[in-house]
Amino acid sequence: MRFNHSAALWQTFPELRAGALHATGIDADVDVEAAITSFGAIAEARLAGAKEGEFPEIQAWRRGFSRMGLKPTQYRSASEALLRRFRQEHALPRLHPLVDLCNAVSLAFAIPIAVFDVEKIAGDLEVRPATGDETYLTFGGDIEHPEPNEVIFADGAARAHARRWTNRQSGLSAVRQTTRSVLIVAEALHASAEADVGRLVATLGDQLGRAWPAAPKAALLSAASPRFEF
Repeated sequence: MRFNHSAALWQTFPELRAGALHATGIDADVDVEAAITSFGAIAEARLAGAKEGEFPEIQAWRRGFSRMGLKPTQYRSASEALLRRFRQEHALPRLHPLVDLCNAVSLAFAIPIAVFDVEKIAGDLEVRPATGDETYLTFGGDIEHPEPNEVIFADGAARAHARRWTNRQSGLSAVRQTTRSVLIVAEALHASAEADVGRLVATLGDQLGRAWPAAPKAALLSAASPRFEF
């Protein structure tokens, strides 16, 4: 299986840097609370000095959403939405150990992280502009069609696994109790994205190796090296 961003996306967003990890042997019977608490403390300390909207990582995504023709205060990147909720509630709901861990790492780095159940993806997965014919399954079970040229995560069956790039994932490939194999993607647009995504991937890879038996396969992606085979 292959994950990549389209050439058109790299051309429009040459500053993009991404990290991808593939992990197998995932199960929900692990305890990652200590790690979640540690990453949450990092986010708390940073939020004590400034609101999430002032973070360069979040500001870069807001500019990116504006370039896509979206109002950045109406459609927020996943990391901004998490940080905003965390700042208000000082906690996030528990969904699944892997999702909870990735959310905590996202808080600490202020970088959006998406987690997909690989078994629900048909063929390869590509981040690309939509044609408008793709289908998207909401968490409520409704079928939507993305707008033409909207950035989506599309598989070989023309199913959108995320809409508006880092805004909203699909219910189709969401991690559940039965999930065993996952693709994790982190993306950033800010000035130090390359170094920060590199640290995030290393950090998350270490945490995954501690909690689950199989060490994940990982890669850093750029316009010069845009594909991840797993």
